[in-house]
Amino acid sequence: MPDKFSRETRSKIMSSIRSKNTKPETTVRHLLWSMGKRYRIHDKSIFGTPDISSKKNRVAVFIDGCFWHGCKLCYQKPRTNTEFWSNKIETNRKRRKSVMSRLKKDGWRVLEIWEHDVESKPQNVVRRISKML
Repeated sequence: MPDKFSRETRSKIMSSIRSKNTKPETTVRHLLWSMGKRYRIHDKSIFGTPDISSKKNRVAVFIDGCFWHGCKLCYQKPRTNTEFWSNKIETNRKRRKSVMSRLKKDGWRVLEIWEHDVESKPQNVVRRISKML
């Protein structure tokens, strides 16, 4: 199935997609902050640059988009440019796995939260993170 947008239009659409401060991230952060929990966001000094972190408690939280990280429940394979997207998603999965593995090896408690969990049960997600912080 051909893309309904031109290459230039598709490029503009894709370049406007954020990798930081996404809606699921901001939702979780606002709820944590309102509970009095304090944390850092996108701390580059921590391997893998977690979305939410606490060096004091050695906690790293990644809030992953279901499409971008190939969620087993939600991911739907694109109908165009399938080889590119398969490689892209697989690379993202492998990178996340290696980042989590290294952080755990270094003594960090790591939590991977899926976009669909934040959308459906944000309070449950925040409780899980709160216990670690």
